[in-house]
Parts: sequence; C-alpha cells; structure tokens
Amino acid sequence: MSSDVSHKHAIPRHVAIIMDGNGRWARARHLPRTEGHRQGVHATRAAVRFCASRGVEALTLFAFSSENWRRPAGEVNTLMGLFVTALEKELPELESRNIRVRFIGERENFSGKLRSRIDEAERRTAGNTGMHLVIAVSYGGRWDIVCATRRLAEQAAAGSLEPGSITAEMLDAGLSTAGLPEPDLFIRTGGERRLSNFLLWQLAYTELFFSDVLWPDFDASELEAAFGFFARRERRFGRTGEQVSRERA
Repeated sequence: MSSDVSHKHAIPRHVAIIMDGNGRWARARHLPRTEGHRQGVHATRAAVRFCASRGVEALTLFAFSSENWRRPAGEVNTLMGLFVTALEKELPELESRNIRVRFIGERENFSGKLRSRIDEAERRTAGNTGMHLVIAVSYGGRWDIVCATRRLAEQAAAGSLEPGSITAEMLDAGLSTAGLPEPDLFIRTGGERRLSNFLLWQLAYTELFFSDVLWPDFDASELEAAFGFFARRERRFGRTGEQVSRERA
C-alpha cells in the first residue's frame, strides 16, 4: 500500500491519542509540571486542526484518566482549570470548523463550573456535521465496559432481554463511543508502550503507533509520520492478504 496520506485507504476514519509526556517535557526544561500541561494544549490544538483538515471523522483524545485523580492535588487542580480555560478559548474555533464535541468519562468529581462548560460545548456544537472531537476526561476503559455490561444486566433482570441473545454489537452500543466508527489508528506519545486503560474494547483491531516524542513536541510532522505508518499497514481483520488484495482490485 502506498504511504501517501492522500490515498483512499490511508486516512483513518477514527484516530485515538494518548497525549503523554507533558510532565517530562517540563522537567527536562526545569519547569513545573503544570507548564508542560499548558504547552500540551498547543499540541492538542494542532492535532485537532490536522485531523480535521485530513478528513478524519472522529478524534478521541485521552485528556485525563480515572487513575489520574491519584496525582498531587495541585496538579489536578491546575489541569481542571486548564480544561475550563481551554473550553472557553477553543469553543469558537471548534464551532467555526464545524466540529462536534463529545465528552466521555465520569463527571461526578468535576466542579460545577467545569460541568457547565462541558455541557455548553456539547450543546453549542451538537448540530455540527464535521469531525467528532471526543475528549476522554476521568475516563477508564474498564469503567466503560462495566457500565455497558450493567445496562445489559439490568435489561436481562427486568425480563426484557434474554441473556443468551446478548451480542458484541449490543455491548458496543452501550459504550460511551456508541455511534462512532471503531478507532483505526491509535497514537501514544512519550515513549510508553501500553494502553493504560484507554478504549480497551474499542481498540481490538486498531493499528498501534508508539512515539518517543513528548506530547508538547508532537507536531504536524509527527502526525504525518503516524498517518504514513497507518497507510502502509495491511488491515486484514482475520482474512488473508490475498483476500484483501482481491477486494481492493
């Protein structure tokens, strides 16, 4: 397959990114970790613009995991403040670019101000028809699967669903990403090689791209490299290479 990202098979419909390395970026420059998070906002803005310009249908960003609440209170408070500020600042551009915003994750621990900003962003962009921007905040893949499973169990207990009739499609429909295509390309920056409880169900057949570049330095050229990697992959989904080639002929 060609590595040209304009090729019809080269553009992933759904990109999922773990934006890792903000703290290490700051530490290497003898700056507070919080400054790394601030710089990471610029990289996030660039990634959104890049994916929207390439015709990506959905971009899911792992902004804050359910485990990140264990971090020092000062850092968590700064991150929550950054979320509020970023939403206020970025919302007009998201609207102008026809981007629809969705937040996934548990919202119970958020401040009233942050919940209000999240609700406003989702409401104001609900009618947009361009790229879906999914922001995972206080999110965990296991939590997502448990919630979807619990809903099916409640239906079965109520007698409206036969346990034996439950399918993978039913569980998928109960996940927080319901209605979106499964991720085609997963990117993790910062040198780690793990999923860290991110979209565990959804990433079953996703192409995995790991980069040593820290998130604040992950620019358009790095995204081009990730898309080039994706373009060179042969996605067989259990079939043989010969079958895939015949279908494309």
